[in-house]
Amino acid sequence: MRSTNNLGGVDDFIPFEATMRAARAAGLSVGDYIDEVMNGTPGATQSTIDELRALGVFAANPNTVLEIGPGSGRYLEKTLKECSPDRYEIYETAAPWADYLVDTFSVVAQPTAGCSLAPTPDGSVDLVQAHKVFNTVPFLGASRYFFEMARVTRPGGRIVFDVMTETCLDPVAVRAWATQGGAGHDSYPAAMPRRTCVDLFATLGCSLEASFLAPMGVASTEVLVFGKGV
Repeated sequence: MRSTNNLGGVDDFIPFEATMRAARAAGLSVGDYIDEVMNGTPGATQSTIDELRALGVFAANPNTVLEIGPGSGRYLEKTLKECSPDRYEIYETAAPWADYLVDTFSVVAQPTAGCSLAPTPDGSVDLVQAHKVFNTVPFLGASRYFFEMARVTRPGGRIVFDVMTETCLDPVAVRAWATQGGAGHDSYPAAMPRRTCVDLFATLGCSLEASFLAPMGVASTEVLVFGKGV
């Protein structure tokens, strides 16, 4: 999990112990501390969850949820307030955060290769999600995960993730990223063509149901909601 307001490259993960100490000192939950202090986007996580609720993503009471790159668990925690799955799988490469989430929320941490969801069976998950992950991952890495996300989602299930599409990259946003949000490196944020996502998932039996913009760093990211055909 990476901060969306750091000045390093995509290998700059949010440190576990320092973040936990700072959140306690500020009297904030870990998620709220990251949103408000580290990323400078207060309420960003909750606003995304609110949008997903309004779109009916949680209305079907998903029995199995899988999240890629949950990091601090700020989306995980709020998802569990919206639904009560029997199983919540996570794929998290930062071991201290993964251990923290297992201990705190009793989720299942799967072995993570950083490119696949191999331990999860085909068609076994009701809701697959990833938040603030694919705008920090190179094109092919994200694409490989897209194939895997479609594979593990059951017919009738949902896939939710955000990417930095051309919708987020008008000239004003590009200037903001170039002059404020990405100083010191060129690897973050990573752009992804919207049509590429929509067309690829269509070939995998998944149709785009909705999309909306969410705050990220100095600009925004686009959240896409796909449904897998029955």
